[in-house]
Amino acid sequence: MKVPFTWKPTGWFMVGWSADVMPGTVKPLQYFGEHLVAYRTLDGDLHVLNAHCPHLGANIGRGGKVNGDCVTCPYHGWGYGPDGVNRFIPYEDRPNVTKSLRAWPVTERHECIFIWHDPAGGPPRWELPDLFTAYDDMPSDPSEYYRAYPEVSVYYPREPVHPQITLENAADSIHFKYVHDATVDPVLMSWDPVGPLFHTVNGWPVPSAKSPDGMALKIRAISCGVGGSYSVFEGNAHYRLIFFTTPVDDESSDMFYSIWWPKRAGDTSDVIPDDLRERVEKQFLQTLWDDLEIWRYQVYVSNPALAQRDARPYGAIRKWAAQFYEIDA
Repeated sequence: MKVPFTWKPTGWFMVGWSADVMPGTVKPLQYFGEHLVAYRTLDGDLHVLNAHCPHLGANIGRGGKVNGDCVTCPYHGWGYGPDGVNRFIPYEDRPNVTKSLRAWPVTERHECIFIWHDPAGGPPRWELPDLFTAYDDMPSDPSEYYRAYPEVSVYYPREPVHPQITLENAADSIHFKYVHDATVDPVLMSWDPVGPLFHTVNGWPVPSAKSPDGMALKIRAISCGVGGSYSVFEGNAHYRLIFFTTPVDDESSDMFYSIWWPKRAGDTSDVIPDDLRERVEKQFLQTLWDDLEIWRYQVYVSNPALAQRDARPYGAIRKWAAQFYEIDA
């Protein structure tokens, strides 16, 4: 997909689920044109470094091992700490502290792993919101929901889709009728850019709805930079989801999608029951596949022929998103 801006925007991006990297294990990653290695110490601390050992270039994510708070190269055993600095060379008396790997800021929230990407290598400039407390009038406890991963999560690797394409869905209520077969016309009720966050509220109007605004269902969403979004659904079921799109290189992205579904009354299990999982898969996880069938073959139109109803929200989200593109395409 050709786009008029970089595939290396600034912000937080999802790179997997916490359960993908168990204590004492190493996992190779590839994002933003870089080979990375994620490793978790036996104490549970997660770290992400550039993967290629400066000694002779081996990929530490392919066969590396955890040693204390370090990760070791599978080729000659050189060890690197969480800051990426060489801590030891097993056949030498001292390390080569002039050699290091780039250390990536990493955080774990809601069973998910996020890294901070800044083309200039700067530290994080904002924190990700909390999916369960982002809305003061709808706080909840994670224990009230079934776990999202792996039962109600999907992963689509190396799709030819730029994050900006998925981001712009936040400003688009009209496509629900045509892409997802919505039986009523959803309405984009509001949008509000606030620093690195873009808030939207979509509503499904039904004349018989009991809510004061006549909406049977509302989706509150927070776009967290161009990397992805949180959504909270107000209706028969107050479920929550995360959807992130992370560039692998200048042609493709990985997509991560997870749903937290409220537990049935009296159910203490963290695992969603099979019948409910099947329903969620059919009715809700399917929506991402529907969108993908559009995005895979879409071209990016820099100056779109917008309809009157499209123009203001699309203009707002594109203007807001420009802040995250700090280098040229």
